[in-house]
Formats: sequence, C-alpha cells, structure tokens
Amino acid sequence: MKIISYNVNGIRAAMKKEFIKWLTAANPDVLCLQEIKAQEDQIDTEAFKQAGYEYQYYYSAQKKGYSGTAIISKIKPDHVEYGTGIETMDFEGRNIRADFGDLSIMSMYLPSGTNDERLGFKFEYMEQFLEYSKELRKERPNLLVCGDYNICHKAIDIHNPVGLKKTSGFLPEEREWMDRFVESGFIDTFRMFNQEPDQYSWWSYRGGSRARNKGWRLDYHMVNNSLKDRVKRAVILSEAVHSDHCPVMVEID
Repeated sequence: MKIISYNVNGIRAAMKKEFIKWLTAANPDVLCLQEIKAQEDQIDTEAFKQAGYEYQYYYSAQKKGYSGTAIISKIKPDHVEYGTGIETMDFEGRNIRADFGDLSIMSMYLPSGTNDERLGFKFEYMEQFLEYSKELRKERPNLLVCGDYNICHKAIDIHNPVGLKKTSGFLPEEREWMDRFVESGFIDTFRMFNQEPDQYSWWSYRGGSRARNKGWRLDYHMVNNSLKDRVKRAVILSEAVHSDHCPVMVEID
C-alpha cells in the first residue's frame, strides 16, 4: 500500500495548480491531507472520483477556511474515525483515521505555535495526543500517524539549527516531546532509509527559501514498532509544488 501525506495549505488553491494531474501520476492508494481549509461542499469531490478516488472523508474545522484534514482512498476502509473524542482537540478538525484490515492510518495536523496563546494550545494538544495514541494502540496496534507535526525533531531536520533554536517548531520542549513520542513506540519511517542532511518538506514563501533549500522537515510518517518490518520505502516528494509543504510517501506491505 502506497500512502502519501500532504499539507496542501488549502485544497481549493492546490487544485488550481493541477493537483489532480499530479495525484494521478503519483498514484497513491491512500492520500492523507492536512490544512484543507475548506468544508466538503466547497471541494470538487467529483474530480477525485474521476481520478479513481471513490472514498473521500473530510474532517473540517468549525472555523471556515481554516485547518482541517482528510483521507482520500482508492480502497474502502472498514471504519473511519473523525477526531479523537477530546473536545479541546477536535474543534479544529486535526485528526481523522481510517482502518484498513489490521492497518490504521491517521492524518494529523498538529498545531503551530505562532504566538504565546497558540504555543500553549500546541503544547496541550501534544500531551493529549501522546496519551491518546498510547490508548489507541491498545486496540489498533498497527498505527500509522502521518501528517504535519509542525516540529523538526533533530538538528539534521532543519537548515539552521543554531539560529532557529528559539523558534517554535524547533524549541527544546517540542523536540523533547518528539523524543517521548518515539520512545512510546513510534518509528520515523523516513530515517529508516535516509540519514542525509538537507532533506526538508516545508519552506517559507519568503526570501527564495525553497530555491535555496532553506527548509524544515515538518511532515512525517510515524509507524508503531509493530509495523517496522512491513515498511518497504519512505521518501520526500520535493518536486510537487502545490503548497509551501511538499508531500511525503511511505510504502507498507
């Protein structure tokens, strides 16, 4: 199964940039989206159907034009779970999960810490999600949590680790949470295959950052340890340019 995760920074804007043409060429079995910034009735769902993606599940934020996640699939899932059941997490549509047999795939959009208030919300969300993921894996051990984590885990994951160490997305507290998340039983699939520097999935729109590859690796496919031997490939698809992020892909048996 080929699974692509993509923060599209607005699905309607991405679809104006030949997103469906790209999707047809990339041909994942399951597409996990973050930051769709739309309600389902604002999305051209028919275009996805014509591309072979009959099964579409959207979890929009209560605030229109903001946040939101989706799972779009060629394969019909056995079950779809909208949100976590934790009210303080769910009003922004940041978690949606689809179960395919023994494999559970979650699209997650972890908050960014753009100011003190949002940073506090981010930390609260992180702690709640860590505990939620521990409980969920008791029922669904073969769990993949993909999406935009809004955190660079290690110095190798950011272009300027010294200069950005006090910036949200690379704060010591955020990185320590990623340590605990991994220690709870998750594996960063990309680093199973690639230990090279300068591998990023997000670039600022300012200062020609993408052309200069001054980026951050914010997007992950994290699998529970039980899936380790089933992961066959994990790559960053940096040639896709529908967003300030690029998609990331994993293949699982």
